[in-house]
Amino acid sequence: MRRSKFRPEINAGSMADIAFLLLIFFLVTATISTDEGINRMLPKECPPGVDCTPPINKRNILQVMINDKDQIMIEGSTIIALEDLKGIAKDFLDNNGDGSCSYCNGNKGESSSDNPREAVISLQNSKLTSYKQYVAVQNELTKAYYELRNTYTINVLNKSADNLTKEELKQVKEAYPFILSEAETR
Repeated sequence: MRRSKFRPEINAGSMADIAFLLLIFFLVTATISTDEGINRMLPKECPPGVDCTPPINKRNILQVMINDKDQIMIEGSTIIALEDLKGIAKDFLDNNGDGSCSYCNGNKGESSSDNPREAVISLQNSKLTSYKQYVAVQNELTKAYYELRNTYTINVLNKSADNLTKEELKQVKEAYPFILSEAETR
């Protein structure tokens, strides 16, 4: 038998078109996860030329700083462990220094806040602070507020945090407002 010089071939001319269409299909239908970041309510913008900063007693400000080595400092000098931050923040917020807070359980210390409505936590970090440490500090401060609000809910409202109405939730947030000032990086 005689062999033919031509061999049968597969037409690969449209393979590139098919690969391109599959690539487009997967790019369009794939979901790309995004980081949400830290959920915080930003203050309203102040009109130009107007000083909108309310006067704050120095006693009502807890300074928390994170240095280049990711060490946490309170009031600029005392280095503390991350685990201690929540307790320090709770003691500062729940102090009841002026005696005006009927639901506070603080010891009325001279160096802590007058009451939770006046207390401000000032957070400052350096340019070399790691994002992981920054978020860990934010989490500890959020836990402090969460625990104080939960205690208020149980002791004052006699409810669990899961069963609050919108008005009660507003009351809890007004009792312990989350006031965090993020100072500029030095």
